[in-house]
Amino acid sequence: MNIAFVNSTRKWGGVKTWTLEVAHGLTERGHNTLIIARHGPFTDKALAMGLQTLPITFGPDFNPILIYRLLRLFKTWKCDRVVVNVGKDMCSAGVAGRILGIPVIHRVGLAGDMENRLKVRSVHKWIKPRLLAPCEHVKQGMLKELPYLRPEEIKVILTGKPVAAHPPSDVHHPLRFISTSQLNADKGHSDVLTALAALKKQGYTFQYHVVGTGRVEQRLKKMASSLDLEKEVVWHGFQKDVRALLATCDVFILASHTEGLPNSLLEAMSMGLACVATDVGGVAEVWSEHFLPLLPIHAPAALTHTLHQLLDGSTSRIKQLQTTTLAHARKSISIKQSISRVENWLQEC
Repeated sequence: MNIAFVNSTRKWGGVKTWTLEVAHGLTERGHNTLIIARHGPFTDKALAMGLQTLPITFGPDFNPILIYRLLRLFKTWKCDRVVVNVGKDMCSAGVAGRILGIPVIHRVGLAGDMENRLKVRSVHKWIKPRLLAPCEHVKQGMLKELPYLRPEEIKVILTGKPVAAHPPSDVHHPLRFISTSQLNADKGHSDVLTALAALKKQGYTFQYHVVGTGRVEQRLKKMASSLDLEKEVVWHGFQKDVRALLATCDVFILASHTEGLPNSLLEAMSMGLACVATDVGGVAEVWSEHFLPLLPIHAPAALTHTLHQLLDGSTSRIKQLQTTTLAHARKSISIKQSISRVENWLQEC
């Protein structure tokens, strides 16, 4: 199949990572894939992975020049499937695909990505895209927010990840925590800083590595300074190779207040880190009963208690959690299994 992946978003999110990993996996299976997106880190990463990439400018919704360009491209390239992410993609690549009779797949990251508005309903009714959700939680959210959808219209395929051969080789002293979500208020970094500040006052030592950028980055840095965590917190900014940083840490922290199926957690699990997470979104769908218990959201005290247990625990306890995480990742979120399911479903569309 010739499969075009179109993504007009400006910031890096989980769907972009999913796009690159799935496109790469499908290419290895003999399919032709093409990444169409704005010029930037996303297209740079795609090129670095050896993927066919076309950087473009999107302009307004229903941009006639862009639609005409995509019509010519899809026709010349003999495109078989068009995979889009957000409304702007649907209003350009989705329109071109519909005119040419090419099946359009809308890969939805969050239920809120599709709003119940006249334009969205009208475009959906005309294009009739196949809908792909990363977890059951997102599917149920879509059905609640968009009552015109039917359950059979939405396919659920859990996001997969390349699973490391072994967990991190050593447990560090002091223990190294890491978070890799966007620095937005709903990701709960402030809860982590509050918990760590309480633990520092109790005499514990640790490092907290923060990867990513976002709307509250400067606020979080000021908060860390005011809590006397300047020496403990390391700010890495945007990183193209997050897995390399995960491999240098021991425990991953997801303190989010809202999520779909968090890509950051899946990456940490696939690298074999011990994981601490809030019971949010679709997290429970990939969690194991052998992991640490999921935490309530907006609960720094509960987070403090769990991190306290890890800091007080033995090296062998951390290693046990890491080994358990990696074994569960191989069974539940293997990229090979996920891509096989995506490939089979795309062929059926």
